[in-house]
Amino acid sequence: MNSFSLLMNNIFKLVWLIPVLPLIGFLINGLGRKSLSKSLSGIIGSGVILGSFVLSLLVFFQVKNGNTATIHFFDFIRLENFKIGFDYKIDQLSSLFLLIITGVGFLIHVYSTSYMHDEENMNFAKYFSYLNLFVFSMLLLVMGGNFVIMFIGWEGVGLCSYLLIGYWFRNTDYTDAAKKAFIMNRIGDLGFLLALFWLITKIGSVQYDVVFSAASLAKLSATDITGITMLLFVGATGKSAQIPLYTWLPDAMAGPTPVSALIHAATMVTAGIYMIARSNALFSLAHQTQTVITIVGLATALLAASIAIKQNDIKKVLAYSTVSQLGFMFLALGTGNYVAAVFHVLTHAFFKALMFLGSGSVIHAMGGEQDIRKMGGLHKHMKITSVTFLIGCLAIAGIPGFSGFFSKDEILAGTFAHSPVLYGIALFAALLTAFYMFRLYIVTFTGTFRGTHDQEHHLHESPAAMTFPLIVLAILSIIGGYVGVPEVLGGHHELASYLSPVVKSAEHHLDHNTEYMLMGLSTILVVISISFAWMKFKNYKVEGEANGFGKVLENKWYVDELYQTAIVNPLKSISAFFNNIIESKVIDGAVNGVGKAVNYSSRQLRWLQSGQVGAYVLLMVIGMLILFFIQLFL
Repeated sequence: MNSFSLLMNNIFKLVWLIPVLPLIGFLINGLGRKSLSKSLSGIIGSGVILGSFVLSLLVFFQVKNGNTATIHFFDFIRLENFKIGFDYKIDQLSSLFLLIITGVGFLIHVYSTSYMHDEENMNFAKYFSYLNLFVFSMLLLVMGGNFVIMFIGWEGVGLCSYLLIGYWFRNTDYTDAAKKAFIMNRIGDLGFLLALFWLITKIGSVQYDVVFSAASLAKLSATDITGITMLLFVGATGKSAQIPLYTWLPDAMAGPTPVSALIHAATMVTAGIYMIARSNALFSLAHQTQTVITIVGLATALLAASIAIKQNDIKKVLAYSTVSQLGFMFLALGTGNYVAAVFHVLTHAFFKALMFLGSGSVIHAMGGEQDIRKMGGLHKHMKITSVTFLIGCLAIAGIPGFSGFFSKDEILAGTFAHSPVLYGIALFAALLTAFYMFRLYIVTFTGTFRGTHDQEHHLHESPAAMTFPLIVLAILSIIGGYVGVPEVLGGHHELASYLSPVVKSAEHHLDHNTEYMLMGLSTILVVISISFAWMKFKNYKVEGEANGFGKVLENKWYVDELYQTAIVNPLKSISAFFNNIIESKVIDGAVNGVGKAVNYSSRQLRWLQSGQVGAYVLLMVIGMLILFFIQLFL
């Protein structure tokens, strides 16, 4: 037996290295940040992720051959009748996510070595240490064999998002965005935590194999199932940016662009989808919760898509696009189409990472400028960035042959089988997606340059460390969808077959003619939507201030202002009241009052020590009389 065969046969014994390698990278770059060079920091930071990717690839092939395992390391919590193990669950779902996280994560790390090169050595190493810690936390989240280990990773990515979004912490707007992300995620995390306590109370375990068994599910009443799944969904709305907890994600654009790609493409925002897909046995029994997920997902997809139409910051358009695509994934989850949701996670990781990194390439060439109104005509200066970005736009729009076509079509078909009305709304949101993405492409890359002469003079294609990840992701954005070619197109949906032991496929019962009609309809309408965008923006000139409904969309439906008025300002007023009245007058008043009372009493009692012997004798006599009185009459 050669060494490779030996490695493959013992790969599960090395699974612990997959998250540990990024953790080691975090420690080396973090502790050695003052002495490491940029080159060494980049090599260490990227190398450990590459190592994790190679191991993940080997694990994937083992799982594909039918080998799965739950690996127990030690008891994390141990009580008399209850224990929670530090376990890893390696199966079809976790192995797929391992490939997405480490594969796309590695490309983002490589891209970062060039994009962040202007940072000082210490800050450069610190940045890579944060990225490595983020990947470690995300790997822990998907590899955990129970909800508690998932929750540790869940909290870890929340912390790392705070550190990375607020990386340029000297800018108070950026630190405010980081705090907003952290706080809004904590709201969702509370729901997740309450669901864990509920599960422990009713089942006595948080282990996936136990919780999702038929015997455990039989212990849960309909109320229990609805309550637990609703609380888990609250947790998912925070991480995966659904209404009403979505407003942190567009503000997270404050972080460096590679961070945006990592958070909004392959990792953190997909955590909620992963958690619900992992818990599909539980959610399939919760019909009320599924209805709520469907409505919230569809509303989020439509709301975010409408906002993206009028955004002019290149990263903000992509951010609202991410929120909208996450809405589509939740729509799939709500209609019971868990495989389609995971499929869209996969394809979205490719094309959205591509577009975020493409936007970073544009921002790099423009000297930090992010307003697309000041761009234009960049194609002739940045052909690789332009072509790869166009591929990303074609994929997200759902043009046949590109990855997004297969995953989005599956979501739309599942929605049609569930409800033609919901399908119509979802299709409209998909058309908006095609429109605003091609608005973004046309205004940025075609026409004439609208920036300053100095900016135009410095326009150039990005270095190889930035264009290489773009090319790889562009290829994946084309071919990534072919793992899920449906039967109607002559495929066997390899992804559904692969995930079938863990994730249920929805039963749609659509005949082939209906599926052909739905594909044709969506394709024709998407092409019309793209054509309309081309006609409207091919000769783009900077417009004046928006008015009417356009102003509402430009101001994001005033949701942030609503939250500020309805939640933030009242909380500040209540806090001020408690600080100025309750704290200073009542609590401090009571504490200080005790001190003043003791002080006053002491001053009054002091007068008893007059130094006059006659007064002391008189007091003694009075005291004796009182004692006699008590003894005789009481």
